[in-house]
Amino acid sequence: MDDIIQDTPADISPSLEFALRLARAQAALVRRLDQVLGGYHGISFGDFMLLHYLNRAPGGRLRRVDLAERQGLTASGVTRTLLPLEKIGLVERQQDPRDARVAYAAITDTGRELLNNAVVVAEQISKDLLRNCPTAHFAELSTALGLIAGMNATNS
Repeated sequence: MDDIIQDTPADISPSLEFALRLARAQAALVRRLDQVLGGYHGISFGDFMLLHYLNRAPGGRLRRVDLAERQGLTASGVTRTLLPLEKIGLVERQQDPRDARVAYAAITDTGRELLNNAVVVAEQISKDLLRNCPTAHFAELSTALGLIAGMNATNS
């Protein structure tokens, strides 16, 4: 037994500690929102975010590459996410009349209605998950998270 070397946790920097806690918090948030949004509305949190970004975009549509950037996915990942949503009528494909190479994903009226209902559930879950966090810190934390994600006014 004396030959076994015990691993001791290394001291880590505050930035790594923050990153680890952020990843754990993100996993807990996604897991809870997936569960509740799936149960009430039949969509995942990823689907919710996609509908949210489309709804906020001018004309309710975005190029797939722009949607991929906002979602943190590849273009093929966005395509895989969009297919089931297209099949159930929440989003639709639109071609650019001036450039046939450009395709848009657009939220439908049905998608907008589902999103509006799902926002109520997502708001409640978010408030529940953040109930122990001081609301005075939300703006500062939101800014920090936006910086990490490379977000700005045009892609938030």
